[in-house]
Amino acid sequence: MILKTLKIIFWGTPEFAIPALKSLLENGYQIVAVVTNPDEPVGRKQIMTPPPVKVLANKHKIPVYQPINLKDNNFVKELPTADIFIVAAYGKIIPKKILEIPKLGTLNIHPSLLPKWRGPSPIQSTILNGDSETGVTIIKIDELMDHGPAIATINFRLPTANKPTFKELHEKLAKLGAELLIEILPKYIAGEIKPEPQDDSKATYSKILKRDDGRIDWPRPAEEIERQIRAYESWPGSFTVWPDGKNYLRLKIEEAEAIEEEPSRGSSGFIWQNEKSEIFVKAGKGSLKLKKITPAGSKTMTAEEFLRGRPNFIGTNLI
Repeated sequence: MILKTLKIIFWGTPEFAIPALKSLLENGYQIVAVVTNPDEPVGRKQIMTPPPVKVLANKHKIPVYQPINLKDNNFVKELPTADIFIVAAYGKIIPKKILEIPKLGTLNIHPSLLPKWRGPSPIQSTILNGDSETGVTIIKIDELMDHGPAIATINFRLPTANKPTFKELHEKLAKLGAELLIEILPKYIAGEIKPEPQDDSKATYSKILKRDDGRIDWPRPAEEIERQIRAYESWPGSFTVWPDGKNYLRLKIEEAEAIEEEPSRGSSGFIWQNEKSEIFVKAGKGSLKLKKITPAGSKTMTAEEFLRGRPNFIGTNLI
């Protein structure tokens, strides 16, 4: 098949999918339609906002479909004819009868080294687990979650000095996924790549993140709390509560650093300072140096700026 005559329907919703869609367009592939999630209300004013993939598709005048229910037969009938579907963070399980429509199947770009971290939050799980390596796997989707045979994989070693936040790792893996897709797609179309089944016995699973997952549990080791702060940077964030007299102030910890040092007094959650006036919280093992904080209803500030307005902060406990 001549690549320029190949008809592709692209399935994706958030920013992670943008590099892949851009790369397909820049390399001359024919995107006959984009399927993405419906517009959603965003912000305090709940303004209806289109997904990033829809914005890019509209810019290139690509027809956009935003089905609420993928089992709606009318949606399936409306889709244009395509040779292959390509999926990148679409956000919903695609029914088997849809996956089987294109003669070349459906490929999915997944930001982990499958079968490790199947599921909805692989990047967060990579950081939380302290993995030294991650990457991107392109699979041929079947009806099970992230289960299909692997088409190609690219590895990425996480830096040990400048430990990546979720946003940084998300951006890196999105770009790697786009590059891998463009590299392997001609070979896959030509039948030069044989899909390799995953080893299900080695599968691990990430979970759907909820708001309460962001609450910091101070009896945990400082290193684990620091990973949580980086992993949950975008959602749900990492927060704690400071009892300020009769009031309880919710604090979102934006940036922190784990150290081995601990104060000689206080329980987990105890707030202390060193001789350099740096601010720390005692954890179950080690301490967490606070760098940036967002108090509820206020702007993000350094820990030192927060302390200047609340000198009674030191010596109290976060809960």
